[in-house]
Amino acid sequence: MNILIIEDNPSHLKLAHHVLSAAGYNVNDAEAAGQALAAIKADKPQLILLDLQLPGMDGLALVRKLKSDPETADIQIVAVTSYPERFPRTEAMAAGCVAFIAKPINTRTLPAQLEQLIK
Repeated sequence: MNILIIEDNPSHLKLAHHVLSAAGYNVNDAEAAGQALAAIKADKPQLILLDLQLPGMDGLALVRKLKSDPETADIQIVAVTSYPERFPRTEAMAAGCVAFIAKPINTRTLPAQLEQLIK
């Protein structure tokens, strides 16, 4: 499975990349929405792990953009945030996310959580 991680915090990005790569996933990274859109066009992922707090376009705006495009509407998107009061689960789900994870991410269960979403 191809996964795109969109995360602007380098240490969070590195950790998630390592955990998912070690679990056997093909992982690509992006640190901002513009970079993510280019990565999606180059190699469409099956699933996106998306930090909602991004520079420029926030994660919810990116979800809405992806879900409104027929080319990307079928990508499963998992919202991740350190700020659930600013980015509530209900808003993420309404925008089109299939799951919501509040940080810190449990690295032991993350691969299994994502596996359940794509079955």
